[in-house]
Amino acid sequence: MSDGKKSFPSHARKYKLDYSSSGVLKILLFVLFAEFCAWAYQTTLPPPPTKLGSLTSPRIKLRDGRHLSYKESGVPKDEAKSKIIYVHCFDCSKYQDPFAFSASPAVIEELGVYIVALDRPGYGESDPDPKRTVKSLALDIEELADELNLGEKFYVAGYSMGGEVIWSCLKYIPHRLQGAILISPAVNYWWHNLPSNLTSEAYSRQLQQDQWSLRVAHYLPWLTYWWNTRSWFPGFSVITQNPAVFSPADVEVVAKLNAMITYPNQAKLMQTQPRLQGEFESIHRDMNIGWGKWEFDPLDLEIPFQNSNGSVHLWMGDEDRIVPVTLQRYIAQQLGWIKYHEVVGGGHTFAFADDMGSDILQALLRVN
Repeated sequence: MSDGKKSFPSHARKYKLDYSSSGVLKILLFVLFAEFCAWAYQTTLPPPPTKLGSLTSPRIKLRDGRHLSYKESGVPKDEAKSKIIYVHCFDCSKYQDPFAFSASPAVIEELGVYIVALDRPGYGESDPDPKRTVKSLALDIEELADELNLGEKFYVAGYSMGGEVIWSCLKYIPHRLQGAILISPAVNYWWHNLPSNLTSEAYSRQLQQDQWSLRVAHYLPWLTYWWNTRSWFPGFSVITQNPAVFSPADVEVVAKLNAMITYPNQAKLMQTQPRLQGEFESIHRDMNIGWGKWEFDPLDLEIPFQNSNGSVHLWMGDEDRIVPVTLQRYIAQQLGWIKYHEVVGGGHTFAFADDMGSDILQALLRVN
């Protein structure tokens, strides 16, 4: 007799139990995967910039509210015959100015040179620029010149990554320039006018860790901070200070440079200022801009001084292990208006060697 209740075969009850356990397992796996994705995403996000404390140098306020920090040297601005805006290199600041170390005070005085070195956005005491582009820093430089009353025309000079910025000045503000100096300027291997055989050969000569770091900066810029702050991967060699990227000449120059720094405060400023506001806003954003996608490359540029006697000088050491001299030679050959100077035996830091600052200034200003 049936009591009115339905019964299920034992195999059906077992099937129902197995199905329920499988469902719970799937939910757990989904939750764990979601947690992992959230954690992975958080690790790619850089921390906010570190807030500045007391300032070591003056700043100007730009139209968008940001501030640019700068340091003046040379003859007084009102007495100057030539006014130069200097743009520092990767992982440096306004305190790493080669003219301050390797230009004779007598030559500076004779030529009547006034130099203003700025902190690029996110470096030192200059506010970060979350919207920074290849073009924006050239416009910042123009605004700095106007705020400091440097006149209708002025000179620009840049070293390494700062030298790469000078190409932007020649592209976007050539009407404001009297002349320009590019010292060991960084090269973007993805500039479209460079022959692929030359870029491939030069790229292959870079350290493996740099090849990977630059690929990330170019193709996956949102991973640049994560890549260079994980112990799992070898980061960009200049960040990790891998000695393999320095030539014997570089080692000698750096040793002499350190010996010249006699004031403890000066050494502290040079060491601490570059990443004062954090690594992302300085060195990692720098990598994304320098090796990212450009709207132009140097070979797109036309002669910037057709109606004046201005000139552009590109200086390279033939033993530079950081920037390929082969690509610089090609650029100089294609741009006939470039005055190319190659320093035999010079490494990446040759501009800081004895009297090189004087030679660079004299080549620019005595011609003009």
